[in-house]
Amino acid sequence: MSISGNSFDSFNRHSLIGCRPRKPMQASQPSNVSTADTVREPVARDWLWKPWYAKLWWAAIPVYWVGAAASLKLPALAEFYTSALAGYLNMLFFPLTTLLVLGLGFIRAWLNRPLSGDPLSDEEIDELEQMRMFEDDWSGRRSGQPDPAFDIYDPRSGVLYVGNPNGINSGKYL
Repeated sequence: MSISGNSFDSFNRHSLIGCRPRKPMQASQPSNVSTADTVREPVARDWLWKPWYAKLWWAAIPVYWVGAAASLKLPALAEFYTSALAGYLNMLFFPLTTLLVLGLGFIRAWLNRPLSGDPLSDEEIDELEQMRMFEDDWSGRRSGQPDPAFDIYDPRSGVLYVGNPNGINSGKYL
């Protein structure tokens, strides 16, 4: 079997070299496809692993902590790992710190992603506005202040309100 010529088929050549043939170029997208359909959802690995600094940071974490474990047996390393700089490096190379710092980009992209789906109808918008009108205003109350439905000094409490002549607290029933 000769390597040159037609006897060496493309399957064997690609498996021998360890690569796959290139895919043919795709035609451009049809104009009737909207950009919202083509936008890819944010994926966490794009922020947690793909950037070069993320790979460097994740690779440095086990190196640092192996050195910290080795400092228990080696006095030369123990001097460094008991220093103030090592205290800062403990925070820098703590895996949750890395996850939080690198994950901020993902969270930002997730919150800013374009929403998919049909827009709201007029009836749904009216329903949301009605819900907003009846929603409790928590920001207007102080800490420890009761809910308006149970506050006898709040007119929104209905029959519990002190100023309500038909209420149970009005004195009419005393």
